[in-house]
Amino acid sequence: MERESAAPPALWSPVRLRQLGAPLLILLLLGLAAIVPQLTSRPDTLNLLFLVFLYITLGQSWNILGGFAGQINLGHSAFFGMGALTTRSLWGGGVPFALAFLAGGVVALAFALIIGVPTFRLRGAYFAMGTLALAQALFLTVANVLPGISTLPVELIVRYDLGSRYYLALGLAVVTVVSAYVLLRSHVSLGILAIREDEDAARATGVDPLRHKLLSLGVSGFYAGLAGATFAYHEVSYYPSNPFNLIWGFDAIVITFVGGVGTLIGPVIGAVFFVLLREQLAVTLVQVHQVVFGVLFILVVLLLPGGLVDAWSRLQHTVRRMSGLRGSR
Repeated sequence: MERESAAPPALWSPVRLRQLGAPLLILLLLGLAAIVPQLTSRPDTLNLLFLVFLYITLGQSWNILGGFAGQINLGHSAFFGMGALTTRSLWGGGVPFALAFLAGGVVALAFALIIGVPTFRLRGAYFAMGTLALAQALFLTVANVLPGISTLPVELIVRYDLGSRYYLALGLAVVTVVSAYVLLRSHVSLGILAIREDEDAARATGVDPLRHKLLSLGVSGFYAGLAGATFAYHEVSYYPSNPFNLIWGFDAIVITFVGGVGTLIGPVIGAVFFVLLREQLAVTLVQVHQVVFGVLFILVVLLLPGGLVDAWSRLQHTVRRMSGLRGSR
């Protein structure tokens, strides 16, 4: 008697659609983002989206260390600043931008590994305060050594193209998110996530905490440095100490926690929410927008500890439960 073959699952079944929903939505949004410069040439629109993409990279780079490995880094601006300073110095000095851009990430990576060995001797709040002190010291040093304004050479200003900056920020955001996804799906992630949950227990099972934390710090610093390089490519003139300002690191933390710390999509959602809301408040509440934004951030953290990603999951669960109750009547 022949065995009946199981029917293959429907290609567009409800379960399959739910599984593909998020990736398809992301691909759709990326496709729309890629054609925006073809639809409009308004600098304000392109600059706003540039900031969104830049903050996606910055938030995701912080999330790789702070969210996945559980190491709260308050000095993330140091990597951002190292990338900006390296790229701007080399590019302004005649080095092709592609090499200067890559150098910004590599220098930030090297700096992260150098400081990682001594700072990872500290744990918990001591590690966070150590990174904060290091970033502040670096900011003050650059401000004193390079007090002038960094301006692009005239020949580079003449060839300035906002569209190329836009696509660079978009491409870097995509690469950073994909890299975080690959890292989470690799075998190394088991050790990284184990350290986040309990470092002593992870060590007892054979995980080398220092090696895994250095790996997370290196990847985090590399992409933060590339974000700084993108910022240096975008700005016509700025103070060299500006990218070292602690606010860049704090913004990355806010983005990650608002979106959903330790999640892949959280920094993406957080960056969109952060930039759009901040810019809207800056226009409508000029004098008190920073206070209002701070209060809103505190409310989100207190009421939604899992971020907007967790809020969306709760909403979906509530809707499904209500639909089930109605169907059972």
